[in-house]
Amino acid sequence: MDSIKSHEEPIFPTSSSFSGQASAGTFLPVSRSLPLTFNNDSSADSDSVSEAGDIGDRSLQRRHSHQNVLLDHHPALNTASVTKPFPVDITKSPLPTEFLLSPDTFDSGKEVVEPVLPKSLEYISCLTHLAVFGILGAVTRFLLQKLFGPSVAQVTSDGSILYLDLPANMVGSFLMGWFGVVFKADITRVSEFLAIGLSTGYLGSLTTFSGWNQKMLDLSADGQWLYAVLGFLFGLFLAGYSIILGVETAKGFRWLLNRRASEKKKSSLKANTYRSYMVSMILMLTLLITVLTASVTLLVKEFDKGTSEAQLWLGCLVAAPGVWIRWFLARLNGRGLGKDGQYLKWIPFGTLIANVGAASVMAALATLKKSVDTPTCNTVASGVQFGLLGCLSTVSTFMAEFNAMRESDKPWRAYAYASFTIAVSFAMGTIIYSAPVG
Repeated sequence: MDSIKSHEEPIFPTSSSFSGQASAGTFLPVSRSLPLTFNNDSSADSDSVSEAGDIGDRSLQRRHSHQNVLLDHHPALNTASVTKPFPVDITKSPLPTEFLLSPDTFDSGKEVVEPVLPKSLEYISCLTHLAVFGILGAVTRFLLQKLFGPSVAQVTSDGSILYLDLPANMVGSFLMGWFGVVFKADITRVSEFLAIGLSTGYLGSLTTFSGWNQKMLDLSADGQWLYAVLGFLFGLFLAGYSIILGVETAKGFRWLLNRRASEKKKSSLKANTYRSYMVSMILMLTLLITVLTASVTLLVKEFDKGTSEAQLWLGCLVAAPGVWIRWFLARLNGRGLGKDGQYLKWIPFGTLIANVGAASVMAALATLKKSVDTPTCNTVASGVQFGLLGCLSTVSTFMAEFNAMRESDKPWRAYAYASFTIAVSFAMGTIIYSAPVG
């Protein structure tokens, strides 16, 4: 049999990230939400780096596709509580049925697999997890701005290459190495929705590409072009090494855990059950309603004052749509261009569109604030910039994709992707903001 490669998302496509050879008659455990593909050359590995950060709602579609394969070949399974799944895409799951089954399925004492939620409830659960974790990420970004900003630590400021969102981008990229790369599969075994909420929701919203781009546009509009260029280079360098540090420290921690934990204890972490799904969905809905209610109450008290707190609470109210849009755009990652997606498959177009689009809209709102210059306009525009656009764009996912490309067999793609994203965003911002304001 050819080499069989199985990977979970997001993951770095290094030699240690993929499974080895499999002989006929054996089986490999795989995630229900991810595909297996045959690859006869190493070039296919570099194409998968575009899915290193996120694949959006395609993960839900794959869950139902793999569940469908199990049910089709195991009529004894109870299908009463399983919704009708998506049709199986044989081009993405070409293996025989036994390769899609975990070893437990072949255990004579374990004939039944846990049913998945109906598709509609899965989407509701995903959206609520993304909303709650996205708001928490935005609040954390605000707190890091205050902690390292001019009022407290005096490390970052608006007028230097150490922009206000740099600490958040570094912390988010570091944590992405932990919870979005090394421990993503372990978190998924506990709860797939928790994994999506942490990586796409929290870490994606904790970091912001549009805020980074806008600060460099402010510098260029003031005539400090050298600082703007250095700000991009310095920010890319620090965020890139933050995710490397996160991955390496997480690998060391995993090694310590593997030495202390037995296989029996590891298997006890699995909690992807129908009941746990329902409990987590109800909990997230309750938290979301509570957070939104508190944000509305606090916004009413602070809005007329035009304070940064008013911008924060308004940002919390509009953060969720930003996360949702980015999550849906992520379905474009790894799809490529052309009829069969055979062109530029290595480019994560979903992340690219989210970052460039958010940066362009943020520049437009910055231009609006300059032209109108009223307290109400500044509060509303700043709240939308912070919440909606800050959560729509992301540096942590951008860095996950960048580092995956850098560690692939074609590392030049990482620098091409980063350069194109930054250049297009800055060029669009210059046309929209710097040229009119300057």
